[in-house]
Amino acid sequence: MNHIAYLSVGSNQGDREQFLTFAVCELKKQKHIAVEKVSSIYETEPVGYTAQPRFLNAVVKIKTAYCPEELLKITQQIENKGARKRTIRFGPRTLDLDILLYDKENINLDHMQIPHPRMQERAFVIIPLLEISPAIILPDGTSLFHIYEHLPGKEGVTLWKTSTEWEEEFARSES
Repeated sequence: MNHIAYLSVGSNQGDREQFLTFAVCELKKQKHIAVEKVSSIYETEPVGYTAQPRFLNAVVKIKTAYCPEELLKITQQIENKGARKRTIRFGPRTLDLDILLYDKENINLDHMQIPHPRMQERAFVIIPLLEISPAIILPDGTSLFHIYEHLPGKEGVTLWKTSTEWEEEFARSES
């Protein structure tokens, strides 16, 4: 497992926290994924389609042997297993997993872009990413701190549960 990837995890339907925990537990079950670190959980305003409930969001750092396309397939399988329905673009969802970064690669395919094309506009991604890996430099040379300084919507992101509290819940759900 020699690749580092960062994934965002979000939910605004049903038991939001349980869906986030489910996603991380499913990642941990994967043969070629090691969950290295999880951020705190943040509650955030919806972006794009705003007539929907608030989200819970977090970021997960993983080590993986999977290539980006295999990792995308796994994240989509986890979303489907978590009852994800794709009816409205940016609409309500039980579970949303996005690949934010994969090593220092730039990938531009029809079905996948890495770094995630909208992550620099989203406080709900940058704030938890800064929490777990503040020294990240994007493939274009931009630091997360520079992005954070110019980031709109920071006031719409509030701490919901610390990573320590959340990790205690993983321990309970895995036993």
